Amino acid sequence: MLVDNKLYYGDNLEILQKYVEDESVDLIYLDPPFNSNQDYNVLFSEKNGSQAASQIKAFEDTWRWDQAAVEAFQNVVENGPEKVALAMQAFRQMLGANDMLAYLSMMAPRLVELQRVLKETGSIYLHCDPTASHYLKMLMDAVFGLINFRNEIVWLRTTPKSHIKKRFSNAHDSILFYSKSENSKFHLTYRPHDQSYLDKFYRFTEPETGRRYRIGDLTNPNKHRPNLTYEFKGVTRVWRWTKERMLKAEKDGRIVWEPGKVPGYKRYLDEMPGTPFTSVWTDIRPIQSQAAERLGYPTQKPEALLERIIKASSKEKEVVLDPFCGCGTAIAVAQKLKRKWIGIDITHLAISLMKHRLHNTFGEKIKNKYEIIGEPVSLPDAESLAKEDAYQFQWWALSLVMARPVEKRKGADKGIDGRLFFHDDPKTPTKQIVISVKSGHTGVAHIRDLRGVLEREKAVIGVLITLQEPTRPMRAEAAGAGIYESPTWRTRHPVLQILTIQELLEGKGIDYPPPSQVNVTFKKAKKEVEVNNDRQNELELDQ
Repeated sequence: MLVDNKLYYGDNLEILQKYVEDESVDLIYLDPPFNSNQDYNVLFSEKNGSQAASQIKAFEDTWRWDQAAVEAFQNVVENGPEKVALAMQAFRQMLGANDMLAYLSMMAPRLVELQRVLKETGSIYLHCDPTASHYLKMLMDAVFGLINFRNEIVWLRTTPKSHIKKRFSNAHDSILFYSKSENSKFHLTYRPHDQSYLDKFYRFTEPETGRRYRIGDLTNPNKHRPNLTYEFKGVTRVWRWTKERMLKAEKDGRIVWEPGKVPGYKRYLDEMPGTPFTSVWTDIRPIQSQAAERLGYPTQKPEALLERIIKASSKEKEVVLDPFCGCGTAIAVAQKLKRKWIGIDITHLAISLMKHRLHNTFGEKIKNKYEIIGEPVSLPDAESLAKEDAYQFQWWALSLVMARPVEKRKGADKGIDGRLFFHDDPKTPTKQIVISVKSGHTGVAHIRDLRGVLEREKAVIGVLITLQEPTRPMRAEAAGAGIYESPTWRTRHPVLQILTIQELLEGKGIDYPPPSQVNVTFKKAKKEVEVNNDRQNELELDQ
């Protein structure tokens, strides 16, 4: 079945080049890593009542000037568009061969590809912080053209830090907004008027209808318009309208006039769209630690931020692309607003988080509305991934059973690769399933080790996920571990279970009380419904 929405696993440069056609995307939002030399970790609240948090390294937000960076730089200079090549050479002359140049060498070819896939009427929003925003703006000037720069949006993302003593506290992100051409589409969005503004200007209420209004000026600022100079209500002025239009407005009850005064125009509050948003956004709060939409992804942005961008630069059924989609805020909002979408990420962990988010937000029906490209779909695919990257294989395998990975610390491997939490009895604490993933040779010793982990961690079920077929002695050892009985559901489940990758691909899962009722492993996203329209006041602009 053909679907409109795509979620790709892989390097976004390769995905763009291989799968995304020229001028096929209406809106691009990207929030690339900022080269701020920090390791980002995905945080998950513990479900066992403790205040601790498990951390999983999602990606290392840094690029080094090494041989790979040298090759990337040379490729852009030798094969990229002329202005981009010149910009990169200027960066090297100014910055030298350092890590910032490595970062820009990574971004340049991706921006070139994004320019290629964007429609003539499309727009791109690049989210960044002050670390590299000035360099990225110059690079985007080279890729998209100076005349296609629209705004640098300033988003107040945090409260100022009081401990900063020798400079002003950094409290904002920048969002660089460019169009593909002068034909780009833009829908002006509004915020409600401030109450003080309403109290000052909309001081009148129509007794018959209860509608609030203000009195607008009907005189023309241009005093040299003889065709608009006439007497109305005993007052001769240069008016804004022709006499015919003025008489129609009077007939419609829109003229306010008292003898001896200049007539005015009745402007109803309910006809006014609000105050247009500017390029400074202070009304969207960052995601707080207890926010309902918080999923624990380090760079997660508020849905309200993406909603404003998507509404401003796209319409229903148009295509939104996020090439660094992380936990999937852009694609979740695009789905809610009835846009088509393309998401790309380089880690199976992010893909897993996005799958959970979409499922939790939109329910079972979402599975038929998108496809994942790049994930293993057969045993040879899984074997290839295991050889290529053991950690990516592990994260992918855990995603098949809706488990979360555990943090890996050097010298601290306790025989657990993932955990799954469930709550099947209101009288007892949350229970856990511990999971071990093996891509190489397995034997009875692994089952015995898992049994020891089960006892040490006080888990009720242990699962071994294996790429190879288990031996008969392994299955016998697992069967000897006994049965877990759910006190509420009155169901029986093997304490030690073995699942092969082939079985998981065929749809088999962990045997435990009904997962849809008891699974509390991942923090769930807010339930949403897809809206029927943008529910906003819009004004289509020519530029």
